[in-house]
Amino acid sequence: MPSTVTVSSKNQIVIPREARERLHIGPGEKLLVLCKEDRIVLLPKPADYVARMSGLHKEIWEGVETEDYLATERESWKR
Repeated sequence: MPSTVTVSSKNQIVIPREARERLHIGPGEKLLVLCKEDRIVLLPKPADYVARMSGLHKEIWEGVETEDYLATERESWKR
């Protein structure tokens, strides 16, 4: 459920407890701040980017032979 926060006179906000608990955010944690066209997105900063990205979109590559795919791509560069 969405929560409302107020920006303080020092331009600070408090992250609601429910959000902190769900994302395991505690004191001293680093957050990534993404500015989109009409919104701000806060994300916990991954301790290990490789582990975080591992397996991302794996369903796209199911059934694809990587060696064949790479060979085809590299061949297309020669054209």
